[in-house]
Amino acid sequence: MRLATWNINSVRARVDRAVAFLERTGTDVLALQETKCADAQFPVAPFEAAGYEVAHVGVNQWNGVAVVSRVGLDDVETSFPGQPAFGEQVEARALGATCGGVRVWSLYVPHGREVGDPHYTYKLRWLDELRERAAGWLADDPGAQVALVGDWNVAPLDTDVWDVAYFAGKTHVTPAERDAFAAFGAAGYTEVTREALPAEHTYTYWDYQRLRFPRNEGMRIDFAYLSPAARARVTGVTIDRDERKGKGASDHVPVVVDLED
Repeated sequence: MRLATWNINSVRARVDRAVAFLERTGTDVLALQETKCADAQFPVAPFEAAGYEVAHVGVNQWNGVAVVSRVGLDDVETSFPGQPAFGEQVEARALGATCGGVRVWSLYVPHGREVGDPHYTYKLRWLDELRERAAGWLADDPGAQVALVGDWNVAPLDTDVWDVAYFAGKTHVTPAERDAFAAFGAAGYTEVTREALPAEHTYTYWDYQRLRFPRNEGMRIDFAYLSPAARARVTGVTIDRDERKGKGASDHVPVVVDLED
């Protein structure tokens, strides 16, 4: 099974690129983040025409996550149990579905805005609650096939940003965020993209401003944490950097994980 995760940065603007990516790469399951649309606005038809089922949760032009699958799409959850709210709203940031026997969670971790902002506190609480739930899933079933994939909005290492001095005092690189990210490893999961592609300054995101992509001034913030049973099936990982090229590209690129049958 080929599983990919991609912050699409508006699925309506990039549905043709998404379908072309699926067809070009033979991806079976695609987790999307930042779809930026309500459920009724999601362009389901092009995916269905290509042979995929779609599950999506979104309420407005912000956030939104989806799972697109051609190997089954069952037991859909539009939030994880205990998912924190921001204010009074549980935002559209997590969607789980069972695809080909793997419990896939498409995750769009809160940005945090600024250190000390209420959104930063929310981000840490969101990650902590997800970790608690994820640890519980393995405690209930050590052989569970679970994939926690998406835009984590955390750069775990200094070399995951183009210039660590530029990010001093900013979100994504603080010790608290990095500790929250690393805690998933302590909970029994393995971040398989780093395991397969450990090279420094390997990025998954480049801002649209200031020629960040041509200068390779990016960030590595899109990851895949897999349970032990799912990790044992990994045969390869790729970062599709070419998807950042050309007109109408997202500012993120797909991260692809291959699992043996």
